[in-house]
Amino acid sequence: MAKLIDSVKTFVNTKILKKVHKRESIDSKYVLETRNLGISFGGLKAAQNVNLKIEKNEIYGLIGPNGAGKTTVFNLLTGVYQPTEGAFYLNGEDLTGLPQDKINHKGIARTFQNIRLFNNMTVVRNVMVGLTNQPEYHCSLFESIFRLPRHFKVEKEMRKRAKELLRIFDLEDERNNLACNLPYGKQRKLEIARALATNPKLLLLDEPAAGMNPNETEDLVNTIKKIRDEFDMTVLLIEHDMKFVSGLCDRITVLNFGTVLTEGDTKTALSNPDVIKAYIGG
Repeated sequence: MAKLIDSVKTFVNTKILKKVHKRESIDSKYVLETRNLGISFGGLKAAQNVNLKIEKNEIYGLIGPNGAGKTTVFNLLTGVYQPTEGAFYLNGEDLTGLPQDKINHKGIARTFQNIRLFNNMTVVRNVMVGLTNQPEYHCSLFESIFRLPRHFKVEKEMRKRAKELLRIFDLEDERNNLACNLPYGKQRKLEIARALATNPKLLLLDEPAAGMNPNETEDLVNTIKKIRDEFDMTVLLIEHDMKFVSGLCDRITVLNFGTVLTEGDTKTALSNPDVIKAYIGG
């Protein structure tokens, strides 16, 4: 009964926050800023007092042992979960409590720990799905049903843009293949290309190097740096491969049991005794 009461309290608190949270812009120099962000599931505090400040064009790491709350934070930032405390801001605009599609329209895109592609669609069609987020690629239902000239014009433009994005990831030659037939590493790249197609300001990558061999991982490091430079992009990523993190991230925040253990430049944070203890025990 106690667990049921706690669950009801969490549900009520979340709904109340969503209704009464007054979104206000702040004067911020950061692309992403979170203030005391957190969520509780019943009596379990999955994340609490998470404070991130990520500057433009940074590649920022969010690391920690399994169960530390990293993906939970991603879910809060993308509207999968509604925070029960705190707020988060994109370029100073409060996005707390907005639904997933609104947050994506505002400029946050993500990939997933487990690849989520439209497996029975072609590679180019997967990227074109991401482009539908942008107003210039919209057609009315009437134009699409009756195949009016604008429908074909927009589809041609979408296909051209999708091919440009695929070229960056060396996937253009694969454009007419089904997504499910791509090797694992290329599927990872395709998911990132589709996220970029939504034209984000902040790209969230959830364990992008998971399952990759050393050559694929090295190639991914170069690809993410290329994305930052060519797209003027800010990147927040979750990763367990510390070699990958140390070779890519400008700064990191380390989570443990849902709270911030330490933060700072990558080399200093990774050498922190508390971080080492959290990973290897003791």
